[in-house]
Amino acid sequence: MKVDDPNRVGAGARHGPLKALLLGIHMPRDPVTYDAPLEELARLADTAGYRVIERVVQRVQRRNAATFIGKGKAVEVGGLAKAIGANVIIVDHDISGAQSKNLSTVMELPVMDRSELILEIFAKRARTVESKAQIELAQMEYSLPRLKRLWTHLSREVSSGSASQGSRGPGESQLETDRRLVRFRIHALRREIKEMQTTRKRRVEARGKLFTVALVGYTNAGKSTLMNALTGADVFVEDRLFATLDTTTRAWDIKPGRRVFLSDTVGFIENLPHHLVASFLTTLEEARRADLLLHVIDAHDPDALAHVKSVEETLSRIEAGGVPRLSVLNQIDRVSDVLALRVLEDRLPGALRVSAVTREGLDKLGTAVLAATDKRSREVTVVTSPGNGKLLARLREWGSVEDIAYVDGEARARVRLSPRHFAPVRREGGTILDADGKPVVESIDE
Repeated sequence: MKVDDPNRVGAGARHGPLKALLLGIHMPRDPVTYDAPLEELARLADTAGYRVIERVVQRVQRRNAATFIGKGKAVEVGGLAKAIGANVIIVDHDISGAQSKNLSTVMELPVMDRSELILEIFAKRARTVESKAQIELAQMEYSLPRLKRLWTHLSREVSSGSASQGSRGPGESQLETDRRLVRFRIHALRREIKEMQTTRKRRVEARGKLFTVALVGYTNAGKSTLMNALTGADVFVEDRLFATLDTTTRAWDIKPGRRVFLSDTVGFIENLPHHLVASFLTTLEEARRADLLLHVIDAHDPDALAHVKSVEETLSRIEAGGVPRLSVLNQIDRVSDVLALRVLEDRLPGALRVSAVTREGLDKLGTAVLAATDKRSREVTVVTSPGNGKLLARLREWGSVEDIAYVDGEARARVRLSPRHFAPVRREGGTILDADGKPVVESIDE
């Protein structure tokens, strides 16, 4: 369920795509980008189903507190929009509810901002119960300060679950009732999502015996295509922003006997709304708890470094900034400017060139991931009975087995193993010895 205002953009049935005029501002300290003006907003609009027919960028010294771009310019842009047949103005910034209302009044057309556009895309693309709940929560939190009208369907839904919550007290205005109902729904959604987060944590922790890797990166960097190439999965791929919203995890057999778990996560974007990041913390649990992050970067994107910065900032916001990572320059088959690629590599030391389409560099990527697993391991000897085939097979999954010798009725395996696997080895009937043949006493069972 989502909150609907009958006057909001896209409410009711559409007869073909709505025509949009894109509006942005450029202030003196704004960074220079190499894309055409408002290119990313145009791609977002296209993903949401709007047809962009005009773009307007206004240079300003500061934002106008009432109408964002100044009343005179707003009148001018509104006249242009109506003259060319636009149905909606989409602003490439987050604007307040008052600014949105004032702009709409002056321009005489519906106005939506960047956050509302992203929320609309997410609402259309969410597939699982978890992501749908997260999107609804983000929509509710976005809409709460912008409430203007009665949402009768929300009143019916809430009151059916709790009569006291659905009734209005003496002297209470309809707007106050609406706000109270939305706050009640927000509280219920937060409770549901917290339960989902607990379930996901258990699921992630259950995979803790294997090394876990998460793909992160700017939206449309090719993460899902790379996931499919590495694991043979059938993750949905589309050349549009936010094609993937629901985290997918698959086993990646890098080489015989060496398996890791690989997760594809939702793509990041510049200025991703804070409430949206907060809502998606559950889904992003895979990235927060991973042993290694593969930061997938579109190597042929001229704004790649700016996008790298946006991803790093978002990782810090979700408390994943300290997770080890490898930079992966994807889509090198599309690179035509070799000098730009070298500049990118200079700024990202150790970055690996790959192409999910031609499979170039995938073997090197697998080798680098195995090296990362070995850095977190130590060489030990595991002693068990010769008939304990289950443990001997697990050792090849959990670490790198150097050799196995059968001496005096025992199987002795020399293996590089992460301390997180010491306790599971003991539970499977193994004894762990260090390089001097002494029992290893520490136990790390994450």
